[in-house]
Amino acid sequence: MKVVLFCGGYGMRMRNGDSDAPKPMQMVGPRPLIWHVMRYYAHYGHKEFILCLGYGAHHVKNYFLDYHETESNDFVMRHGEIELQGSDIADWTIHFVHTGLESPIGERLRRVRHLVEDEEIFLANYADVLTDAPLDHMIERFRDSDATASLLAVPPQAVFHIVDVDPGERVNSIYPVTDMRIRENGGYFALRPEAIDYIPENGDLVGDACTSLAKEGKLLSYTYDGFWQPADTLKERNALEAAYRAGTRPWMVWEREPERAPLEGLVDEALGR
Repeated sequence: MKVVLFCGGYGMRMRNGDSDAPKPMQMVGPRPLIWHVMRYYAHYGHKEFILCLGYGAHHVKNYFLDYHETESNDFVMRHGEIELQGSDIADWTIHFVHTGLESPIGERLRRVRHLVEDEEIFLANYADVLTDAPLDHMIERFRDSDATASLLAVPPQAVFHIVDVDPGERVNSIYPVTDMRIRENGGYFALRPEAIDYIPENGDLVGDACTSLAKEGKLLSYTYDGFWQPADTLKERNALEAAYRAGTRPWMVWEREPERAPLEGLVDEALGR
């Protein structure tokens, strides 16, 4: 399946004054966030990526144009020549598409519609959120439904407490927001091309398309309570970096599981297609 990645936002909450790189290009270990997201999809066999570029597009382009396999793969040097013992991106296809400096996410998706309109299902992501959710199960559940879109639904990440106050301004109870039976959008989408019909010009994927689809009963969720971590702020990015350095990096599913073929490929093979 094709994977659309939105990587053209300003990412103001991530700014540290040292770089004008877009948020997905912030580093976790030796690789940027966007690489970790792409490597996750590639692990499940989805290796054709459509990068919706905007602000800082040159950072993304230059990174892949000057990609160094030796940073994350073993190699042997003989007589000054490098022999790689593995490769990350040799079998990837990456489309670099400039979708505007100020475009909201929905408009970015509209501008790459020609690349996904012939797909039964395609995937989409903000390119700055990491998880170890079982992508193959999420896709299979969506494919077996009549929904037009699906999103990952995760527990709220906020650490603040809810204060329940009565009309006399006495506090009845205090409890963490995580105790509420609510979910937030986890940023991992599976979509049928007709979902784009629900996005007006300069519209939003969630605020417009998903909201309308939900009202029509055409939006599916994949509820997940496992690892999910955004990198919206420097604090969150630093937490991911610390986890990487400590070796506690559950989002790197490729380190502990063999690479998986896409489910649709396995079905075709079993049916002798």
